[in-house]
Amino acid sequence: MKNLKLSIRKLETNEELRLVQALEQKVWGMHPIPTHQTFTAVKNGGLMLGAFAGDQLVGFSYGFPGFSNGKLYLCSHMLGVHPDYRQLGIGKLLKEEQRKLAQEIGYDLITWTFDPLESRNAYLNIGKLCGISNTYLENCYGEMEDGLNKGLPTDRLQIEWWISSERVVEKWTPQTADYHRPSLVEKSEKGNPTMDIDWEKLDTACEGIEIPVPANIQGIKSEEPELALKWRMKIRTVFQKLFDAGYAIIGLRKSSDGVHYYQFVKRNIIPLNTMNEENLNDY
Repeated sequence: MKNLKLSIRKLETNEELRLVQALEQKVWGMHPIPTHQTFTAVKNGGLMLGAFAGDQLVGFSYGFPGFSNGKLYLCSHMLGVHPDYRQLGIGKLLKEEQRKLAQEIGYDLITWTFDPLESRNAYLNIGKLCGISNTYLENCYGEMEDGLNKGLPTDRLQIEWWISSERVVEKWTPQTADYHRPSLVEKSEKGNPTMDIDWEKLDTACEGIEIPVPANIQGIKSEEPELALKWRMKIRTVFQKLFDAGYAIIGLRKSSDGVHYYQFVKRNIIPLNTMNEENLNDY
């Protein structure tokens, strides 16, 4: 698929939205969103974008208007790519087009959620798109039975994508060379990464902090489900503690030892260049 030619466009008709339903079922194996809901959303400030390979819909993103604390934003609810077309950068292309069209409508903030244990999604959302997060949602969607989510509480990080800010436009990163690492990473008997936090060494006055996350949580879920749950609960505890101390996630550093590292800095140093930089905790 090296010479794959893609086109991305807005989807607005009921016929196009039914194509999205079929792709939703292919991606997640669950009941799709009714078209009467998506049709209403795209006619009232929402965006449904489709990525096409020829005439075939191979990816989509769906967002609708949100409002909290006096702030209007685009809530980017879903992004899915056909299993045969993954790892081709389609998700990033969809998000970039979403950003462009959202700016034309008048949005300056797009939000969405993702599983903090899914490091591939973190690399896209934070590393490539330059989103930030300092909101942790416990068991956000309750128990889910699809393949990606089954077996763990559906904890989520909430991304803030300030699409006109220096952070996004200039791909700002902090000049922090010395990240504090209060964790110990070892291996289980089956060779999967484990993590413990030395709470006495967790200094919340540090300029930057790195916390590990598994490079392949789905493999751990399959081989050692109890270890996957331990990762969930430890990440939940330490992320909430850091967010309460004023930190936000601004990066993901890849490593070769079975984990990657989330990078935290104080939120107040991030150039968001907006009149309303308060995080939106009241969803």
